[in-house]
Amino acid sequence: MNVIETRLPGIGVRREIVTGSGRRVGIVAQRDGELDLIISKANDPDACVASIPLTPDEAATIGNLLGSRQLIAQLTEEHRDLPGVSTRQFLIERGSPFDGRSLGDTRMRSRSGASLVAVLRSGQVQASPTPDFTLAAGDLLVVVGTAEGLDAAADILRNG
Repeated sequence: MNVIETRLPGIGVRREIVTGSGRRVGIVAQRDGELDLIISKANDPDACVASIPLTPDEAATIGNLLGSRQLIAQLTEEHRDLPGVSTRQFLIERGSPFDGRSLGDTRMRSRSGASLVAVLRSGQVQASPTPDFTLAAGDLLVVVGTAEGLDAAADILRNG
């Protein structure tokens, strides 16, 4: 898929893709560091139907949500023949008991039996993070385990 990059003099840079339906969806990265999510009008690719300002945390989280789909699909396929094994995603929110703390502090594996297999941060995948990996608000955790283990992992991440 091609990314169309357009310099916007005095503003910044617009980067977008053309979807299968012909709509343009992208971001405007302003010179001052601000980001806007943009969606074009169906009949006029130069006019926006929506322009949504995003904080850096919001932009990173949206990137993680969009990027996680491929990783989850791959893990689901790999576990297809393993009955009782599932994959689930958990978002580290601002104010979470583990925002700014190490993965080891969660003791997730020993407390739940579920395994953290990847962290998506700012659109990048950190596969098999080590116990000293520091979690941060906006991180999307990809966890594999039984239904009970995943429920326990959710409780740990939510309540400490």
